[in-house]
Amino acid sequence: MPKSTFLKLVNNSFLFRVYLLKSLPMAFIAGVRVKELSNEKAITTIKFRWLTQNPFQSMYFACQAMAAEMSTGLLVMNAVYKSSPAISMLIIQNKASFLKKAVGKITFTCADGNHINEIINYVKQGGEGLTTDMMAVGRDEAGEIVAEFTFTWSLKAKLNSF
Repeated sequence: MPKSTFLKLVNNSFLFRVYLLKSLPMAFIAGVRVKELSNEKAITTIKFRWLTQNPFQSMYFACQAMAAEMSTGLLVMNAVYKSSPAISMLIIQNKASFLKKAVGKITFTCADGNHINEIINYVKQGGEGLTTDMMAVGRDEAGEIVAEFTFTWSLKAKLNSF
């Protein structure tokens, strides 16, 4: 399957950093990076450093949430990119579990690409709006799970209004 235009844009490090600077400046400043994006999964990273720290010498939960949300959001954006009809996407709930101090480089993986593609195809075919949960798992450099995030996305076809 050929790479979509969206995948090419995100996987181009320079273009994606320009996008972050323009549209998600806090993610740019915090240093969120895309390690991998395909139709099936997204992997993002963020490093523990002065800007991402909390008073307990670990990564601030909101910085982890940014990287985790981006791993789910990229899959949704890939599925709705230049969609006809256009699809609105919005996070309506977020749950998180923190299992270990986050220090070093934390990698968040969401492997719900096939699931979200099925949901988007249903919504595109005139189905009602749906909500769906997507999970991002954060691991430290030793491969140990430090956090698990579940984001509930609301997805609806945008109707043309005159």
